[in-house]
Amino acid sequence: MVTEPNFAAMRAAMVENQLRTSDVNDVRVIAAMAQVPREAFVPVTRQAMAYIDRPVPLADGRALNPPLATGRLLTEAAVRRGEKVLLVGAATGYTAALLAAMGAQVTAVDDAALLTPDGTSSVAPLAGVTLAPGTLAGGAPANGPYAVIIIDGAIEEVPGALVEQLGDGGRMATGLIDKGVTRLAIGRKSGDAFGLTHVADIEMVVLPGFARPKTFVF
Repeated sequence: MVTEPNFAAMRAAMVENQLRTSDVNDVRVIAAMAQVPREAFVPVTRQAMAYIDRPVPLADGRALNPPLATGRLLTEAAVRRGEKVLLVGAATGYTAALLAAMGAQVTAVDDAALLTPDGTSSVAPLAGVTLAPGTLAGGAPANGPYAVIIIDGAIEEVPGALVEQLGDGGRMATGLIDKGVTRLAIGRKSGDAFGLTHVADIEMVVLPGFARPKTFVF
């Protein structure tokens, strides 16, 4: 059985061995990931996997991103205290909890009820986090516009509906699937223009509902 002191040691090792060595250099991201108990956001039967640098399987074919992917997403997003953030793909609420610890005002959206072991939400009691009904690709326009949108996984393309929910000058951090490779990408909206730039190849979970429309071939 893994005890709480073991989790604390595993969390510290994750920070030192996975994050600090791999361009997760935002001190606020480091502090949040050192504080928030990741094991509380995975199924009880998989808590021993909480801090390894691999996706953690959840329900319905979903998975929690590896810690490094989460840390890089938050670092590239450069979230500042008090900013309005839309989190797409909230899953069990781990990233929402990190953002709340960083002082963001978070709207968290997912297609299903947050995928906790008992079907209840791990983030509902968190100050600064609002759970919004809707689809991943549709976001939560009623709470926008947002300073930052974080898509917590890899997708084939960013829907226009999400770009529209960014405020002018707003940032987006996401994973993109390119020829079977998942890549970290960041972008910024300026007026009506928006573009993404690849930052690094990185292992990320794939989110459902973002498939690129198939083109017709004769």
